[in-house]
Amino acid sequence: MLYLEDFTPGRVLALASCTLDAAAIIEFASEFDPQPMHLDEEAGKASILGGLAASGWHTASLFMRMMYDGWLANSSSEGSPGIEFMEWKKPVLAGDTLSGRSTVIEARPLRSRPGLGLVKFLHEVINQNGEVVMRGENPIMFRARPADETAIAGDKA
Repeated sequence: MLYLEDFTPGRVLALASCTLDAAAIIEFASEFDPQPMHLDEEAGKASILGGLAASGWHTASLFMRMMYDGWLANSSSEGSPGIEFMEWKKPVLAGDTLSGRSTVIEARPLRSRPGLGLVKFLHEVINQNGEVVMRGENPIMFRARPADETAIAGDKA
């Protein structure tokens, strides 16, 4: 389990990977972002995106799942107060395989909420060609390690 104390500046945490197919792109777009380049291969090819492309919001949703599966599920996360920025750098096309990383920028305890801290991350989602397709920064709140686990960890040292 990852607690506040485990998020030291510079630490890199791997995101899980996923491969996106055309059906998933169309299904997401049909419900949430029905622009032609997200619904039809030919419209995507005719656009500046160069093919059937995932909505940026679809990419952001995939990132969230990749982060959860990669490391967030095994943490003391208490949620996030928001996103500082998000950039969609390159199109995510049908057939792309995504992976990536979350890098700790800073971490600090919250004076107003003892036992909680705020960790700021830089997240990067990368395609199979090594190109960054999405970048973002956001803080996430984590619980501090419980005193009984701190004592046990100290006993093993």
